[in-house]
Parts: sequence; structure tokens; C-alpha cells
Amino acid sequence: MNVSGGIVVNLRDCFTTTYLTNMDKKEPNSLFRRDGINYLLPFILITVCFALWGFSNDVTTPMVKAFSKIFRMSTTEGAMVPVAYYLGYFVMAFPAALFIQRYSFKYGVLIGLALCAIGALLFVPAKVTGMFYPFLLAYFIMTCGQSFLETSCNPYIYCMGSEETATQRLNLAQAFNPMGVLAGSYVAMHYVLARLNPATSDKRELLNNEQFEVIKQHDLDILIQPYVYIGLFIIVLLILIAVTKMPKISSTTSKKPLRQSLHELIHHRNYREGIIAQFFYVGAQVMCWTFIIQYGTRIFVGEGMEEQAAEVMSQKYNIIALVFFTVFRFVCTWFLKYVAPGRLLTTLAVVAAACVVGVILFTDRNGLYCLIFISGCMSLMFPTIYGIALRGVGDSNVKVASAGLIMAILGGSVFPPLQAFIIDMGYTVLGLPATNVSFIVPLTCFIVIAIYGHRAFMRHAIYHDDRM
Repeated sequence: MNVSGGIVVNLRDCFTTTYLTNMDKKEPNSLFRRDGINYLLPFILITVCFALWGFSNDVTTPMVKAFSKIFRMSTTEGAMVPVAYYLGYFVMAFPAALFIQRYSFKYGVLIGLALCAIGALLFVPAKVTGMFYPFLLAYFIMTCGQSFLETSCNPYIYCMGSEETATQRLNLAQAFNPMGVLAGSYVAMHYVLARLNPATSDKRELLNNEQFEVIKQHDLDILIQPYVYIGLFIIVLLILIAVTKMPKISSTTSKKPLRQSLHELIHHRNYREGIIAQFFYVGAQVMCWTFIIQYGTRIFVGEGMEEQAAEVMSQKYNIIALVFFTVFRFVCTWFLKYVAPGRLLTTLAVVAAACVVGVILFTDRNGLYCLIFISGCMSLMFPTIYGIALRGVGDSNVKVASAGLIMAILGGSVFPPLQAFIIDMGYTVLGLPATNVSFIVPLTCFIVIAIYGHRAFMRHAIYHDDRM
């Protein structure tokens, strides 16, 4: 045991020495190096957080349909889940920015992890109450923590090397987010949706209160399990990061007054428009990943499937969409070496808009195929909008600027209820089902993103002035 341990240590020391020697031969500022400091280990640890909130996001996405069945609610009422979920991002973003402005990115990450763990474990007492609204409170607290995490992690990754490689570095870190997304979607399909009581929504409406309560308690027992495991995992990650030495970014510790930072950012057009684009993007992402369940269920029930089987099949298509999202994230990160971020963002937004048109017009599985391909187009958008919007804001403003971009995640609360309302109205337009028509909302979002990408490209590539 001692010999093998010594070999491991020697190999590790050899690798570390060789790696650091090679790093020293590179430019002082590179992908993971800034001002002579190597940020590879912090990058790896913080990247785990990206996968974590990816898992949390997508184990939650199908819950709109699940909560609607469990509590016998409409789609619009079930859409309160993403409202509560993404509202936490909006509420906590600026307090998180002020906190890390005063302390550090590491403490921001630790506070975020603590809040996430508390929110996830609150699903246990929420289940005991048997009511819907305590679950919304648990979601809200959990995403207050995720707001702390994203406000801390994104600018931390941004600052772990040169500004020239910042967008590439953000995309690399965000590339691990879809891995968590896939895991969350898989758990939602196999360990939540597939294990719920097979009684359809219509059958549940006919149950008496005693029968309904038995089914509801059974389903809630299943629903809370992934969140309990999330909470326990987060506690382990929190301890690991707490005991790991994380270097401070000296160039971002400016104590510039908040009012001055806000004044400078408000007059930074590229940043202002980036917040708007991020607001619309998050709304589009949540809608495409949430209502693929309703969209697919309508198609598969029309083909003769039972409702629960149709829901599980729809979630399988959602997982395929997330695979596209994951693969295209790595592909698009590679493309960023050769294509300007603004131009690539515009191209993908235009293609996504075209796919949404297909989602609206097709009433069979072809619409699902279009919806799947949209995920590939979305893969680049969040980190690229983030990187473009922060370009030129200055190190002293990056924490406050990051908070504004995290607040833009509020789009995930605003747009889904609007689409759900269109679905619940049940009106057909030109023979198209309401579920199809509802995708006019994400279509509008992608058009806004395409416009921002084009304007950002023109400003940076032609005028070289992001403030114009």
C-alpha cells in the first residue's frame, strides 16, 4: 500500500511539474492561465457546478406535467413550477453580486451550494404537507442558491484566463452543463414519470378524495426522491470546495461603487441588448424543453397510445433533444475558433426560428423532429450571449454585469405561462392544434436573439466598438 501510494504521489508530482513547466512556456494569459496563475483545478471544480444546475434544471422541466396530474391542475397552474424556479434567479442575482463583490467568488459558490441543498431537502417537509405551494417555496429557495452559483461561477470562469479566450472558456465549462441536463432528464423519465400512478388526468378527476389522496401521496413519494439525492450530493460538493484552496482573481476585486458600475453598464449598449437577448433565450429554452411533453403527448395519444406511455415516449424525445444539445455544444465551441461569436449566434438563431415554423405547421412526428433540432441550435446561445454581453465591460464591472445577465433568466418565468395559457385555451388556428400554435412564443424569442447576434457582430467586427 505504501509503495503504490508513493508511486501515485511521484507520478502526480511528475505530471504537475511537467504540466506547469509547459504552461510556463505559454503566454502569461491563456485559456486557463492569467497573471501567472494556473486556474485548471478551480476550473474543474467550478465546472462541476455547471453540471449540477443542469441536472437540477432538467429533472424539474417535466414536473409541469407531473404536478398538473398529481394535484389535478391545469397546464397554466402547473406552469407555476418554472415561475417559482426561475424567479429565484431574478430575486437573488444582485444580492449575490454584491456579496461576491465584497467577499469572493469562492464564498459566493459556497453560499449558493448551501441554499441549493436547503431548497432541495425542503421537498421532504413539502411532501408531508401534501400541498402544492410548499413545493414552489422549495424550488424558489433552491434557485436562489443557483442564482448565487451562476452569478459566481460564470464570471469566475470568464476571468480564469485572457479576455480573448473568455467566450471559448465559458462554452467549454458550459459544455458540461448538458451532461447534467441529460442525467436529470433521464432520471425524470425513468425514476419519476415512468413510476407515477398510470391513472390519466381524466381518470383522476373522477376519483373521490380518499382515492385521490392515496395516489397523490404515492406520486409525491416518487417525485421528491431525486431532490433528496441532489441535496445530499450538494453537501458533499460544498465540503470539497470549502477545503480546496481557490485563488482569488486580483484584477476583479475592485471596490467600485454599485451606482458607478450600474451607470457605466446602462450606457453600454452591447451589454444592455445582451440582457434582453438572454431574457428571450432562457424563455425559449424553457418552453422548448417543457412543452415538448405536451406536444409529444398530443401526437402519441392521437396515434393510439395511453396517456402515461405517451408522456414517457415524449420524454424520450426530450432526451434525444438534449443529446443534440450536448453534442452541438462541443461542436459549436470548436466552431468559435474560426467563426465570430455574433455571426454564429445569428446563424443558429435563424435556423432555430425556421425549425419552430416546422413545429407549428407539422401535426405529426415531423414537428417533434423539428423541436429536437432546435436544441442543437440552442446549445451555443446562453454562454455566447453571456460572453458577448460582457465583452468590454471591464474587470471592475464584471460581477455586477454578471448579476444583470443572471437576472435575465427571469425569462424562464415569464414566457412559459404565456405559452401554457395558449395551450389551455384550446383554440385551433387554420386547423392547427393549440399546442402547435403556442410555439409562436418561442419563435418570437429566436427572432430577437438573431437580431442581437447580428448587431453584436456588426459592432465588434466592423466598428470595433461594443458601446455603439
